[in-house]
Amino acid sequence: MQINGIGPAQAARIKAALEFGRRLMLTAPEGRYVIRSPADVAQLLMAEMSHLEQEHFKVLLLDTRNRMIDDVTLYIGSLNASHIRVGEVYRDAIRQNAASIIVAHNHPSGDPTPSPEDVAVTRHIVKAGNTMDIELLDHLVIGKQRFVSLRERGLGFQLYVTSNVNREKNAIPA
Repeated sequence: MQINGIGPAQAARIKAALEFGRRLMLTAPEGRYVIRSPADVAQLLMAEMSHLEQEHFKVLLLDTRNRMIDDVTLYIGSLNASHIRVGEVYRDAIRQNAASIIVAHNHPSGDPTPSPEDVAVTRHIVKAGNTMDIELLDHLVIGKQRFVSLRERGLGFQLYVTSNVNREKNAIPA
């Protein structure tokens, strides 16, 4: 509505059309959005999340071929915080039989630099995913037309690497 000539009714129509397109895209497996990189996730979420005035935390559910099953807004926080309960992050993934997830949240300030809390919550989500065999592929922080991938920066994913090495070391031979 900040664009001249777009009032509440027109904004609602545009938003409804985008949601209709998103739902249509998710209906058939062959038509589902495929995630190949953090940029794909950013492209999918940037328009929606970069201008929000509150912090939103989303979970993208993926099948074994990294096709989107669903995207769930799990939390809507305050101006600069959203408290995450890790068990809830995986609830829909379990219900919808997702093979992996990607989480994303926005920083209303516009600066996508991950906070120490962002890194800590990533570690907790990775650890819980290892237990349930549902991999956290990435955690994106979205700002104003910019994003940061915590996986690309190596933030919060060290536990995952260690645990996979230990899994392989302790695996029962076939």
